[in-house]
Amino acid sequence: MPLIAGRPAADEPVPAAVTSWAAGRALLPVWRNELGGLTFRADTGHFIKWTPAGSGVELAAEISRLVWAATYTPVPRVVDHGADAEGSWFVTQALSGESAVADRWIADPESAVRAIGKGLRGLHDALPLASCPFSWSADERFGDVLRRADRGLLDPARWDAQHGQLTVDGALHVLAETPPIDQLVVCHGDACAPNTLLDHRGKWLAHVDLGALGVADRWADLAVATWSTQWNYGPGWEDALLDAYGVAADRQRMAYYRLLWDLG
Repeated sequence: MPLIAGRPAADEPVPAAVTSWAAGRALLPVWRNELGGLTFRADTGHFIKWTPAGSGVELAAEISRLVWAATYTPVPRVVDHGADAEGSWFVTQALSGESAVADRWIADPESAVRAIGKGLRGLHDALPLASCPFSWSADERFGDVLRRADRGLLDPARWDAQHGQLTVDGALHVLAETPPIDQLVVCHGDACAPNTLLDHRGKWLAHVDLGALGVADRWADLAVATWSTQWNYGPGWEDALLDAYGVAADRQRMAYYRLLWDLG
């Protein structure tokens, strides 16, 4: 089942490290993920991303990816970071756009999904494959899934309904047959709709949440990007995203990488 994230309550408790960094600046909670991670916007125009200790999220990995990617494509610029017993955090300068799931774009899904498709193509074209130091390969991700399976951490009840007919062994059998690579690119790693920022005209502006960025088949991103159109805009928008990206649907690879995402 796709993990749930969204806007937190206005009175969301602020972690001590975020309060300390803000030093009296007004803070607005703007995002909460399924692992308890929070993002706040300060009235200085900075964003503070915080994740609790023990969540399994390594913000240091995202920081290193943001710093590398910023040379080639529009992403947030990291200006500060830190950690304590409660969690870890980093601060970026705000970009001028808004998420593709802002209310105005939810009401205009065609503009949003086409911008997401064009933005993903722009990201894949801009990031240099040969010099990327990060990997997001299917083999490595499947290895992580196998380790979780050995620890009894795979629960079919939590998978998306389209995978509900599979047992753990059945799902692992499917994932063991990795599709041949279509085209290697530097993937975003979490190409869900909220992670594309649009400008006021509805054109893609930048990408955020690059904690899993790395080299992989482009369908690892495309499968999740198209899938997320269902969660955010409803059915019927997948082909519009693929058309904007400039590729025909590959249902086999989309099915494989969606299952890999679901179990990951």
